[in-house]
Amino acid sequence: MRLIDIYQKCVHLGKEYDPRSVVEVEKILTRTVQQYEELKEKDKQYFDVERLTNPYADTRILNGDPEVKVSKIMVGIDMEVPELLLADRLREKGEKIDLILSHHPEGKALVALHRVMSLQEDVLAQLGVPINVAEGILASRISEVERGLMPLNHNRAVDAARLLNFPFMCVHTPADNMVNTYLDNLFLEKKPETVEDVVNLLLEIPEYQEAKKIGAGPKVFLGQEKNRAGRIFVDMTGGTSGSEDAFAKLAIAGVGTIVGMHMGEKHRKEAEKNHINVIIAGHMASDSLGVNLLLDQIAKEGIEVIPCSGLIRVKRN
Repeated sequence: MRLIDIYQKCVHLGKEYDPRSVVEVEKILTRTVQQYEELKEKDKQYFDVERLTNPYADTRILNGDPEVKVSKIMVGIDMEVPELLLADRLREKGEKIDLILSHHPEGKALVALHRVMSLQEDVLAQLGVPINVAEGILASRISEVERGLMPLNHNRAVDAARLLNFPFMCVHTPADNMVNTYLDNLFLEKKPETVEDVVNLLLEIPEYQEAKKIGAGPKVFLGQEKNRAGRIFVDMTGGTSGSEDAFAKLAIAGVGTIVGMHMGEKHRKEAEKNHINVIIAGHMASDSLGVNLLLDQIAKEGIEVIPCSGLIRVKRN
């Protein structure tokens, strides 16, 4: 496959597994096109034109010729300067590596991470939170994330990829959409009654089994195992953690249990205040599940994968 084919395949999968409908995603792209067309000519040079066809600002080709042929990729959850140096060392030892793929965003995709958080507004609306309330809840958090990203050294890993002559890309929300949908469908099918049932279902999945062996697997973060799970909200997509103000609205909407990758202390306290059970499935394991589901689609084209940097590689089908 060409690098551009892999990129476009990832964007397509992101849309296919997006919690929003295809119509809603296309409306977002249409609005973006309108925003671009309304810009003054002098401002268009600064606009990321990938936004016109790709609704996931945290998924980008960061370095390399889009036409380059790819047969083997090195993939990890975080691919930064140490991992790029590891790839170069493996290349020196004879390993052919055509592409480095990171799950977590780098470069311009990291700068724009806050842009994908609007997805959370639509997810909250699907759960029964009025969209105007969802937008109000997320607005301050999105602004907070944007401000927090500004001081970072965004292009450090991208510069390393350029100097070492490695094609480099990142795929974040499309993979997160895939794990979110996978777990949503699992819980809808199996209908776990208790918090313990939810954990046991997660532990039937190989990525979570492997994480459990090193103490990083699913854990009841809030509540008791014997508690009834109620309505389960899988919170694994939409850029990064949302607003702690959402928990009161989720409780009113009937959410009894949240299954997430991770949760900060402020968020945990709000969940506790609103009597919501919380299961932390594990960050690396959950990211691995999403990346694996995506990689399996790419591997069908004969692409080989070298896993590293926290990726628990499990092949399906």
